[in-house]
Amino acid sequence: MLSPAILIPAIINGLLIGAIYALIALGLTLIYGVLHIINFAHGALLSAALFAAFFAFRLLGLDPYVSVFLLAPAFFTLGYVLQRFIIGPASHGDDRNMLLVTLGLAVIIENALLYAFRADTRTIDVPYAFQTINLGFTFLAVPRVVGFCAVFAVAFALWVIMTFTDTGRAIRAVAKEKLGAQLAGIDVAHVYAVTFGLGTACVAIAACLLIPTYYVNPRVGDAFVLVAFTIVVLGGMGSVPGALVGALLIGVAESLSGLFLGESLGQIGIFLIFIVVLLVRPSGLFGARA
Repeated sequence: MLSPAILIPAIINGLLIGAIYALIALGLTLIYGVLHIINFAHGALLSAALFAAFFAFRLLGLDPYVSVFLLAPAFFTLGYVLQRFIIGPASHGDDRNMLLVTLGLAVIIENALLYAFRADTRTIDVPYAFQTINLGFTFLAVPRVVGFCAVFAVAFALWVIMTFTDTGRAIRAVAKEKLGAQLAGIDVAHVYAVTFGLGTACVAIAACLLIPTYYVNPRVGDAFVLVAFTIVVLGGMGSVPGALVGALLIGVAESLSGLFLGESLGQIGIFLIFIVVLLVRPSGLFGARA
């Protein structure tokens, strides 16, 4: 049995890791909640956002935490354009076609990045990358603390948008009843594009929080999105609170598994938790029962 002096820091570290997972999963579950599709291009868009944050630092000298204010709107626009002018028209309103189109986009984006930047791994050097906060019984990495705070700020911003704005009400209406929203005069294609844009903006924010302490290459997004898919199902498909809670739970499970089983086997705990929760509650933690 491990002492609390080891166990408590591991749990705190897991919560900080889970916060980054949550930011990636928020975009994924938001898109599913409205469009009712799994966005297979999510990982490729994360890789693209990491490259954008990398070059914003290298070429423009923008700190990643500053570039988030540039990249989040830019990737919102990219997501809007992709959904409005490529995914929507190419799918002809069929959800199965949307899946195939997003899968095709993932292949195109990843191979375009591979062609442009090769498979080399790149990193940036910022002064706070290895700074820590001393709590007395453990040290917290500053970038992870920033990421933890940021995910709740983004979740709060999404809640405000969805609750108090006309756009948010339109998004909720389309998610609830697409045909009824159309009959009420809501532009469903526009709402779909806005939702996809918001999900893509979340990916850009996650990239800016990751890049100070992580590497970037054309396939780096895949590893994060595999975990994000797990979180979306675990929390309940389309549930934003579920994605948030599920991500923190997954982060703690990964941290404790790494502690007990070794760092290389840390993700075993993720899938054990996933299987146990779905055996007990197949709809996920916050999912609606059929």
